[in-house]
Amino acid sequence: MQMGYGMDKSRRGKRRIIAAGVVCVTAAVLCAFYGYAVYCGLIQLNNPSKKRYPVRGVDVSHYQGTIDWPVLAAQDLDFAYIKATEGSSHTDEKFAENWEAAKDTGLRIGAYHFFSFDSPGESQLKHFTETVPAFRQMLPPVVDFEFYGDKKVNPPDRETVCAQLDVMLQGLEAHYGVKPVIYATEDTMHLYLEGRYEAYPLWIRSVMKKPDTGNWNWVFWQYTNRKKLNGYEGDETYIDMNVFEGDRDDWEFWSRNYEMGWNYRPVTAFPRGTGT
Repeated sequence: MQMGYGMDKSRRGKRRIIAAGVVCVTAAVLCAFYGYAVYCGLIQLNNPSKKRYPVRGVDVSHYQGTIDWPVLAAQDLDFAYIKATEGSSHTDEKFAENWEAAKDTGLRIGAYHFFSFDSPGESQLKHFTETVPAFRQMLPPVVDFEFYGDKKVNPPDRETVCAQLDVMLQGLEAHYGVKPVIYATEDTMHLYLEGRYEAYPLWIRSVMKKPDTGNWNWVFWQYTNRKKLNGYEGDETYIDMNVFEGDRDDWEFWSRNYEMGWNYRPVTAFPRGTGT
């Protein structure tokens, strides 16, 4: 009798181990599937309400390849930012083509510059202004201020970087007649921008959650880099999606009063909602 009891106990122990193993394997499979679904854009961690954020747009570069702008624009978009330059010498190979084609779509368009931590602000400014021709209804220029390479683990000195960023921002405002927008990640915002650049409109990247920018109200939010739309064929399958902080009346007010040569009126004048 004692031997039989011991065998039953052993069997129960084995069943528990097997059950625990099945649970662990199932959880691992589900986690892997969830991660894959997020990576492929099947699941979006952020899904801002269209009622709360009706104004939407994309940002594009040569990675989207040749863009059929009428097709892209017809997918409930209001604006597009197009990569123009990077650092002191690189020009996006698709900029000129995209810039001219996008003008005929009815979208509000603007150009952005990818800021280099390794290049003087003055030469970056010169490169952008010589590449991007101004026209009356363009959106304000954007400085894309994010880490690249090993900069996140080895961030450059704040004062050194900000001195060059100041040159670029002030030069853009002098050249185009409007304050440029700063695109930032939460990392670069906290490390370099907070407490110094709140006078500039903020475009924040936060693809995992709704952004927390403290007292610096954002104007644009890049909520995903895993959206699939029609109208482009390039190395990149996905496209970045963004929302504007405000309703359509706010958008008309902001975009049309922020045209070339007009005075900037800050978006903080708009009521902020709490929904997502």
